[in-house]
Amino acid sequence: MRIFRHFDALPAPVRGAAVAVGNFDGVHPGHQAVINEAGVIAKDAGRPWAVLTFEPHPRRLFDPDGPPFRLTPLHAKAREIAALGVDVLVVQRFDTPFCRLPAETFVTDVLVDGLGASHVVSGYDFVFGHKRRGNCEMLLAMGKRLGFGFTAVNAVTDAGREAYSSTRVRERLVAADPKGAARILGRPFEIEGRVIAGDKRGRSLGFPTANVRLGAYLRPANGIYAVRAAADNGPQPAWLDGVANIGHRPMFPSNEVLLEVYLFDFDGDLYGRRLRVRLIDYLRPEKTFDGIAELKAQIADDSARARRILAAA
Repeated sequence: MRIFRHFDALPAPVRGAAVAVGNFDGVHPGHQAVINEAGVIAKDAGRPWAVLTFEPHPRRLFDPDGPPFRLTPLHAKAREIAALGVDVLVVQRFDTPFCRLPAETFVTDVLVDGLGASHVVSGYDFVFGHKRRGNCEMLLAMGKRLGFGFTAVNAVTDAGREAYSSTRVRERLVAADPKGAARILGRPFEIEGRVIAGDKRGRSLGFPTANVRLGAYLRPANGIYAVRAAADNGPQPAWLDGVANIGHRPMFPSNEVLLEVYLFDFDGDLYGRRLRVRLIDYLRPEKTFDGIAELKAQIADDSARARRILAAA
């Protein structure tokens, strides 16, 4: 998949695509339905298959001091989109000048002049342009006038007839329900980041950990998780079982929420490498202990329980 960081001056081979448009944070089955619809249209017409998305997420521009909320920052989102088979990903910077574009200008300057879109696909509730005045009806009407097709994809629902949504995923993660989040996402929720140097307390306890900052990711419920983790080594990562803590480490207080991962049966060096960590199940909340011996015994118990859960997963 080719990635472009702006819609201007796209090379001729990627213009004329069938384009799925949206934020797609999470790339859950509802998002996939929109993206895949563009793929069907592209293949039928012999056109490139493209996705247009926006970074940073518009919510961050409008609420810069709000808490972190992302499910898939750009690196993770691009990987999930590429896995669908998309040819081209256009990542448009969402800043103040861009958000002030009138909706009609977004259509003419971005979709028509910039991408040369032959067909546009969006979710049924997609809105765009200054003050969110653009909608599916506008895309349909302008497409007829300017020469591109338009398809709005209805909400996709699960077995319980609830629409797949990023909001539902966030609610499950905050509620300490990674299994519920995975059912909505269609895969386990992942946190990915570079392993940083820690204080090495885990090593001194006999449980060395890889420490990852959460950055823009949503903060799941603090506590202990059964996880699978892998250094990001291409399309076939080697997943290892482990146990992880998300939180402030009450025995060793810190103002920063960290993800600390103990990988079973692993003694390699991960410093500086990107680590992908999948939250499989929630074991317990964080708690304080009367001393180091009690802490070590609890980590051993958590590890044993995580091994059993992961063996059955």
